[in-house]
Amino acid sequence: MISFPSCKINLGLSVLNKRIDGFHNVKTILYPIPLNDALEIIPSSDKRFSFTDSGLKIQGDRKSNLVVKAYELLKSDFALKDVHIHLYKAIPMGAGLGGGSADAAHTIMLLNQLFKLNLSNDQMEGYCRQLGSDCAFFIKNTPALAFQKGDQFKAVKVDLTGYHIIIVKPEVHIKTPEAYSWITPSIKESPLHNIISNPVSEWNGQLINDFEIPVSKRFPVILDIKEKLLNEGALYASLTGSGAALYGIFSNPPNLNGLFKDCFVWKKFIE
Repeated sequence: MISFPSCKINLGLSVLNKRIDGFHNVKTILYPIPLNDALEIIPSSDKRFSFTDSGLKIQGDRKSNLVVKAYELLKSDFALKDVHIHLYKAIPMGAGLGGGSADAAHTIMLLNQLFKLNLSNDQMEGYCRQLGSDCAFFIKNTPALAFQKGDQFKAVKVDLTGYHIIIVKPEVHIKTPEAYSWITPSIKESPLHNIISNPVSEWNGQLINDFEIPVSKRFPVILDIKEKLLNEGALYASLTGSGAALYGIFSNPPNLNGLFKDCFVWKKFIE
């Protein structure tokens, strides 16, 4: 069985306050973007579990990969047989795009189908929440207001169909816990769902990612990329998550030839 986990971008990200469990309460709008990995799960032919990968190089121990953790999480509750999992990685890591979370969510969905576990979406989301704050989003994979730790969701009406989306990630790695240490939490007056009800061209200066300024101070290339996206005609440009990827939303396809050297660049017309 095979599926194609897609990533997300954050339309605004407000860090509200720190929780007693050490996490932060946030509000953000998550929007799915068709930049995809490929995930295949098949029954093991040699009666042992295995995980392989290709594409972009995945750092770290394979046992710590969220795909493997998702399999082990379900196996702790169900008598799963051994499988072989292969992940082709196209979504850059350490980018704020949620690629690892999407891979984990799709692992749970594929295992649910393969072994006929009959898990509901709510049940699968419950498993996902044990793996990461935004992981559960990828079960339904529809635009949503994420709140509390970013793991509770409410559907929102926002549609980027007809726009060109450009994603640019420099060779910068930002650790999420460290990024949170740079933030001064605060309650925002303008709700995100009110801001996104306005035309995209009015989002600049209104739809804010709280990580953007502190991250840009430490990594000036972030601000440089944003300025270039806006100068090329982006209606709106922003950091996604805690970075290091940025995105621009365009009415017309820009000419980016040679503009973002040494960066990962992806562009797509949203249909």
